[in-house]
Amino acid sequence: MSKKEIVKRYILFVISLFFAALGVAFTKHAELGVSPISSVANVMSCKYSSLSLGTWLIIWNCILIVGQILILRRKFQLIQLLQVPLSFLFGWFTDFGMWIVSSIPVNSYPIRLIMVVVGIVILGFGISLSVIANVIMNSGEALVKAVSDTMNREFGDVKILFDILCVVMALILSLIFFDFTIVGTREGTIISALFTGVIVKFFGRKIKKPLDGILCDK
Repeated sequence: MSKKEIVKRYILFVISLFFAALGVAFTKHAELGVSPISSVANVMSCKYSSLSLGTWLIIWNCILIVGQILILRRKFQLIQLLQVPLSFLFGWFTDFGMWIVSSIPVNSYPIRLIMVVVGIVILGFGISLSVIANVIMNSGEALVKAVSDTMNREFGDVKILFDILCVVMALILSLIFFDFTIVGTREGTIISALFTGVIVKFFGRKIKKPLDGILCDK
């Protein structure tokens, strides 16, 4: 792979981060819950609102990176430390996305559901771009891969367990911080868990070939 192609792929990955972050912002603004991997950061942002959701996502992603290092140890590749600045970028994009959607009125439940659906579509589009870029994994998926490789388990099975664990952690934190009340994890989280993968596959089929033509050296 030439330097030119690598640069193009990283540019696409940064673009994918923006769309993924915008999707998170849409679902967050609806206040019906966010995607499983963002649910812990969402609860923390509800409890400690002096820090933005984007900031909590940066903290959460850095925790996941530390988890990778602890699991892989000497097998951890230094190139994966690029996840750190990219996590900061994702957090900043999320806060920027929150600013973009802040003026959208969400004063009825149907509108909130529409916001969730739109957010999931945008998030799925962003993830599909990151898959096509094929340069580095986000911290959540990289942690799942670290666990699956170390324990010799299927990636998909570990991913399901990881998403469930994230939601359980979010629920426990909510019950602790909000007097046994569930905050920040609702039906939007379930909808996101069920349909984000479907959206990713849909966009992957539609845009992979034309984007590969742009990314790959002729």
